[in-house]
Amino acid sequence: MVATRAGHVPRKRFGQNFLVSPGIVARIVELIAPAEGDHIVEVGPGRGALTAPLLERLPSLDVVEIDRDLASDLRARFPSERLRVHEGDALAFDFCALGTNLRVVGNLPYNISSPLLFHLAAAARCLRDCHFMLQREVVERMAAGPGSKVYGRLSVMLQYRFAVEKLLRVPPGAFLPVPQVESAFVRLVPHRALPHPARDERAFGALVAQAFSQRRKTLRNAIREMLPEESIRAAGIDPSLRPEVLSVEQFVRLADMRI
Repeated sequence: MVATRAGHVPRKRFGQNFLVSPGIVARIVELIAPAEGDHIVEVGPGRGALTAPLLERLPSLDVVEIDRDLASDLRARFPSERLRVHEGDALAFDFCALGTNLRVVGNLPYNISSPLLFHLAAAARCLRDCHFMLQREVVERMAAGPGSKVYGRLSVMLQYRFAVEKLLRVPPGAFLPVPQVESAFVRLVPHRALPHPARDERAFGALVAQAFSQRRKTLRNAIREMLPEESIRAAGIDPSLRPEVLSVEQFVRLADMRI
């Protein structure tokens, strides 16, 4: 086991890799650019590497921490009127209960990153922006365009709701314990008006999920149980194409054919 500088042993079940590089922390805070009046919510504050410098620029901060020992430590270190600690699972946390125009930040556990991103996408109406440290591979998938080898369901579903911008690559040595993968810092900004709104977002999500569960197949085969070939053609899309070359707008067109 590797203990942090404060003696806390990182817990694998929570995917804990604590940010310990002062230079990277300073760069991240600079990219977030917190300003007085911002309502920032930090997910997974851990030992407070980001929490402390954020509080230097903000009158108060909300944090969501699942580890009760770390939550207790944060309560002991920071006054309650400045740091509001919400102890619990971020995957079940109601972010919109904190208000609107939220700025959500965090060094996200790799083991829950995709589900948490989908959870936050559902709360996009309450968000101003998000800044996250994630596994570099995940960030590349988030930002990938049609035709890329890593373009997939995560790319389409997040780009439907957000503008995605890769900001910073971070080496494994910036964390303790040292992960076996590189990380990256990313910005997500909700579209004020959806560029391509689906008539039924559940139908859209279901079709995208089905398409990429069969990503090496052509559309006529990948989604045939959801949409017949003639409907794919009626949407102006070639049924012989593979899902990985379709844009967000084309997936919306297909989903709208199901209504």
